[in-house]
Amino acid sequence: MNRCRRVLVPTLLACLLVLVGCAAGGDVSKPVPTTFVAAPQPAHRLVVMLPGRGDSLQGLTDTGIAGIIQQRWPDADVLLTGLTMPFYQQGRAAQRLHDEVIEPARRKAYQQVWLAGISLGGMGALLYDIEYPDQIDGLLLLSPYLGEDAIHQQIRQAGGLAAWQAGPAQALGPDTFQHELWRSLQAWSGRPQRTASTWLAYGAEEPFRAPIELMTPMLPADHVIMLPGKHNWKLWKPAMRALLGQTGPESPNK
Repeated sequence: MNRCRRVLVPTLLACLLVLVGCAAGGDVSKPVPTTFVAAPQPAHRLVVMLPGRGDSLQGLTDTGIAGIIQQRWPDADVLLTGLTMPFYQQGRAAQRLHDEVIEPARRKAYQQVWLAGISLGGMGALLYDIEYPDQIDGLLLLSPYLGEDAIHQQIRQAGGLAAWQAGPAQALGPDTFQHELWRSLQAWSGRPQRTASTWLAYGAEEPFRAPIELMTPMLPADHVIMLPGKHNWKLWKPAMRALLGQTGPESPNK
């Protein structure tokens, strides 16, 4: 892992507490909590689900999102996680997700491991992919949180993410980490395998629409879905159904 990745991800994760405000709690002295939901038929893949900032593990379980995934992918085990804000604040969320959840799953006989994230969890999925590229076979992103307005304005003024001149890599800190995150998204133009296995959905009336639409040109058009709705579970349940409908019963090979 290069030095930029080692510094970028902990810095990003630690700063998120300030950016998104109050969130669900969690005990970082214990392993990342999980709930396993077995597939209704022999499992060939695993979907690991990261919650939004307001969802505890129990709250995520109560949404029924595992059942929604398995309606479309009956061969998928689902692992719901309680990777809540305290793990991000600790600065080791990506590392702990890898060591405690993803790596053990990789040792099992799954043909594919997918990472799904909602809001803050969507950003968590992106950060994981920065620090551990090529560990995940596919990303399902629901309304990902992508930082504050200043960097978004800079990208818009440049004419979009493809035209944006990121410049040399910067010393990373609270004032620069979002710049480096967007640099990593821009680099997706050179990672066709990643963009071919990433799907994104968001709401027409939600507050994150504008920054999400700075990111969407990096993805194939049929991998992006905008639905009526705001930033809540009334949007995310049909959005997950729609994403899985787009991927089809057979997902891309790694």
